[in-house]
Amino acid sequence: MSKRDFYEILEVNKNASPEELKKAYRQQAIRFHPDKNPGDKASEEKFKEAAEAYEILSDPDKRQRYDQYGHAGLGNGGGFQGYGGGMNMEDIFRHFGDIFGGGFDDPFSSFFGGGGRRGGRTVNKGSNLRVRVKLNLEEIAHGVEKKIKVNKYVSCTSCRGTGAKSGSAFQTCSTCKSSGHVTRVTSTFIGQMQTTSTCPHCGGEGKIITDKCLECAGNGIVKGEEVITIKIPAGVGEGMQLSMSGKGNSAARDGVAGDLLIQIEEIKHPELIRDGNNLLFNQYISIPEAALGSTAEIPGIDGKIKLKIEPGTQGGRIIRLKGKGLPSVNSYEGKGDLLITIHVWTPKVLSKEEKSLLEKLAKSANFVPNPTEKEKGFFSKMKDIFE
Repeated sequence: MSKRDFYEILEVNKNASPEELKKAYRQQAIRFHPDKNPGDKASEEKFKEAAEAYEILSDPDKRQRYDQYGHAGLGNGGGFQGYGGGMNMEDIFRHFGDIFGGGFDDPFSSFFGGGGRRGGRTVNKGSNLRVRVKLNLEEIAHGVEKKIKVNKYVSCTSCRGTGAKSGSAFQTCSTCKSSGHVTRVTSTFIGQMQTTSTCPHCGGEGKIITDKCLECAGNGIVKGEEVITIKIPAGVGEGMQLSMSGKGNSAARDGVAGDLLIQIEEIKHPELIRDGNNLLFNQYISIPEAALGSTAEIPGIDGKIKLKIEPGTQGGRIIRLKGKGLPSVNSYEGKGDLLITIHVWTPKVLSKEEKSLLEKLAKSANFVPNPTEKEKGFFSKMKDIFE
């Protein structure tokens, strides 16, 4: 997957409409098409980048995830790809039917010599699969590699996915003459109208199987399972969806496999609360600890953290430990913080001795509430919030 900004690739702004995206992609595709730039690897890469960018931004759901999470919302390297990361040239050319029109009168195909959809023939596409992956806070903080077993349709090993008993058990479709489409001309009151549609005889494949594989009954796929390694980047969150291109169900008769969609489920930490990239923790201390100061051990992502509580700490104070939160899924945003809210615990039941000591302390000037103006403002805000 290209790490360049998809909007930059198509040379549009982030508020571009679907029509503007389509127009921008059309311009880029014509400019960098391999047939127009034979042997130019740089142009070929830009051609693929443009197709990948349009694949993401033209889909409202994918575009939303990209805008929210960047490239990490679509996947990362090491085999963990976004929707466009595993696209081949056939995937790309398949888009041209929507962008430039299809069939025999496709101006784009005739300009570049055809080949956009295997010479106009239909390419089967496998269905997507969706799985849920549960992650704890430690796994989210550092990223994790998980292996999962997926029940899915896989390519038939007997016929190697072709659906034919032997590699040559095909014949050219007599209806469409291997084109995969049929053209009809009808007369109307405004003149003759030419329409192109998928061949009903071969289903758009341009060929007919003469001797079907007995293992898969000519479909090219059978039920099976696959162990898939998923590399999940750090900083993902509840409900985030990632994808692995080509890891969904295999397609009938040697088509293009679907995608594996991974839905993230976050296991709640027993003590820490997640708030975006920040972590929240409530620390309870006694009245003597608040007055005299103390130390405490609090939970962190990578183990216990020693916390110093200054003498005279007031209830409601928030202590911020910078960089002790979670990383952003977009690494350039850095890490969040760990925010500890101090709560001073007031005992509900007192012994006679404890009550006597507190009565003596209550007469001391130091134990008479005397907050500063700044503290008054803070406690007033807190009162408004909780009321």
